[in-house]
Formats: sequence, C-alpha cells, structure tokens
Amino acid sequence: MADDRRGRAVPSGRISRLGRFGRLAGGVAGGMLAEGARRLASGERPRMGDLLMTPANAARVADQLAHLRGAAMKLGQMISMDAGDLLPAELTQILARLRDNAHHMPPPQLDRVLAQAWGRDWRGRFRHFQAHPIAAASIGQVHRAELPDGRVLAIKVQYPGVAASIDADVDNVATLLRVSGLLPRELDIAPLLAEAKRQLREEADYRRERDMLERYRALIGDDPAYRVPASVPDLSTDNVLAMEFVDGVPIETLETQPQAVRDQAADALVRLVLRELFGWSVMQTDPNFANYRWQAGTGRLVLLDFGAARPVPAETRRGYHRLLMAALDGDRDRVRAAAVSAGFLGSAAVERHGEVVDRMLDVILAELRQSGPFDFGDRRFVSVLREEAMVMAEDKATWHVPPVDTLFVQRKVSGTALLCARLKARVDVRGLIEGYRDAPGDQKA
Repeated sequence: MADDRRGRAVPSGRISRLGRFGRLAGGVAGGMLAEGARRLASGERPRMGDLLMTPANAARVADQLAHLRGAAMKLGQMISMDAGDLLPAELTQILARLRDNAHHMPPPQLDRVLAQAWGRDWRGRFRHFQAHPIAAASIGQVHRAELPDGRVLAIKVQYPGVAASIDADVDNVATLLRVSGLLPRELDIAPLLAEAKRQLREEADYRRERDMLERYRALIGDDPAYRVPASVPDLSTDNVLAMEFVDGVPIETLETQPQAVRDQAADALVRLVLRELFGWSVMQTDPNFANYRWQAGTGRLVLLDFGAARPVPAETRRGYHRLLMAALDGDRDRVRAAAVSAGFLGSAAVERHGEVVDRMLDVILAELRQSGPFDFGDRRFVSVLREEAMVMAEDKATWHVPPVDTLFVQRKVSGTALLCARLKARVDVRGLIEGYRDAPGDQKA
C-alpha cells in the first residue's frame, strides 16, 4: 500500500524539473565539500570518487529521483536492480528505496489529472473511488475503484509531465552517473540512452500498454498457472489505464511460505521467461517485483504492468538459443563463441583476459551440470564469479555494452533469477531449457 503521508506534487514543468536536478547537483557538491573537509581533518587524502559516492550523497540522489518520478526514478530503479553486486553496499541499499513505493500525488493534483481524462464530473462514474493509491511507482499510481454494477477496478493514473520530461530526465541522470564516476567516460552509452528514451516513451503510452495487456491475455489463454487482468477500454485513455482488480499478495512475501509454494511460483516465473523468449517472441522486460502477485487459493502467478513489453528480434532469440544449448552440452568453447557472437562478451575481454573468462564459464557450466533442481538460494558461486570479474572490471579498455535488445532481455532474465534467489527456490532449470532444443520461435508451449 502507498503511504498516505507521502503525498508530494509531481514537478511537471521543464523548468521545475530542471531546477530539481540543479538543487540535487548543488546538494551533492555541498556534501562533497563537507566530507572532504572531514577526511582532510582526520589526515586522509580522499579520492574524488570516494567523496561523490558517500551514503549521504546517495540518499540525496534517491530522494530527489523519487520526488521527480518518471524517467528519473525509473532509471534509478534499473541501476539498483541491474547492477546488483557491482555497486557499493551502501549505495545499493539506498537506491533499493526506489524499488519501493514512490511519493504519490496529493488529491488536488490527482483530481486535475482525472478531470482532464474523464471530465469534471468523473466521480459520477463510480460507486466508490479510493482517494489514496494502493500503489505508487515511477510513472504512475494505482487506485482501487468500484463501478455502479459492482465491478472492482484498478485505475492506473500517469503523473503529469512525465511523458514530456523523458528525454531531459534521461540525459540528466546520465550526466549524474558520469559525474559520480559510476560510468567511465570511455564507455559509449549513447545507443543505450536512445533506446531507454524510446522504451520509456512506450511505457508512458497507456493505450499501447492496454494493447500489450490484452495480447498477453490471449497468449496466456487458459493456462492455470497465470492470471492477467482484463482491461476496461471505455475508461482507458493515453494517461489512464483501467483494468479489473485482481487480488493477490506481493510475490516476495512468499519468502516465509513452504518450499513447495516457493518452488511453484519460481517455476512459473522461469517458464514464463522461456515462453516469452522462444515461444512468443515478445517479452515484458521490467522484472520489478511489484509487477507480480501470487494467489494462494488458486496457485496462480498474477502478471501486472505491460508497459515494458517489447518484441524480441529473431537474432536475439537465436543468440540466446545457441548460448543455452552450448551450455547444456557443457561445451565451453561453444559457449564462449556464442557469448561473443550474441554480444554478451566483448572480443577484447576474451583476448586480454581469456583465462579469467574460461574460469568463469567453468563455474557456470559446473552449476548447470549438477543433477536435480537448481537451488537459487545457494549463492556461493556468485561470489566466485564476482572475484573473477573484478579483474576485467578494472581494465576499462575492455568494457563493452551489449546490443540493446540483448540488454533488455537479459534484464528480465537477471531480474527473474534475483527474485528466485529471494525466494530461495529450487527449479529444474535444465529440464525446462531442454524443452526448447528445437529451433527457437517455433513453439507456443
């Protein structure tokens, strides 16, 4: 549930949003000076990166991104989830706030947004409309409502100014990342930024999301493992998405449930990723935990939020298929070649750090060769991989940005693995992948 005490108006104008970034930069600079003076007084010679990445400065960034919402907060969420163990522990913890509920719009601002979408008498459409949102995220907030005929709906309302601010927000956040030292200047992220802008514009198009929601409903069909809510077209607009309210508990709350329940939910998550990649050629690429619910009574995984759904190109699909089949066969040379071909690995990294790459591949292949279900709760191999990866991470000349489509698919794969690890689930991953030995894209199962 969104916290009632956290209502803060969304800065919707270009000037007001730019001013927020300016005040953020000023606050970070002030924090740097204070921290530098403290360290100098204690006899230290601090590095610039140490001054920038203090917990206080990270807190400033997280708070302001949460206030701005939109692309600014969305990118912060992506960094906190995707970077995983690569970020300092303090920064990871602080940015994790951005995966929780955002500040919501105060009632007067909400009323103005809905009056523009439905007319000034919009309240007459409902028997009841819950004023405070049941969820508030980066691009919009969700309200529960009841129609006169008794149907209960979930109404997603987009924050004002979010769509128009996407390009500027992405550029401003990228600048903050450069200044903070999280991204080296040698790394060309221009294609990724362009694609991030494109996807965020798509996520802000609620008519497109409604179409994707209905597409997923058709793809899921009568599969008893999943539930997708139906949309309500006559109440949906460019910036309001109405759908049936589907009850369920946050999926991460299954942490305390019996092993069999956790395994069932994780199995559904992994099966979904494989069907999206090799069966449907369309994937919802945002693995935020809030996009899933669990129905204990039916044992169904509820799927929410389809703004980040996108087609999976044939070449991306084939690249993953070659990689996974080589991994199942335990063929390290084929895995390495497939990883370079698909863009997971840069050729420079293989040439300069071939032994490190092979040791990392051996660790991964050993995990896949183990009999029985894969234990996501056993994370010992992750620390081994991280230690090996640090050698390459320090060699910035070998840093490499994979193809954009691969990045978005991998974001879903990695996020799903992270959620399965959170649940400490056991899933027969190898067996599920074996089911796709045939040419990718030919199956609908």
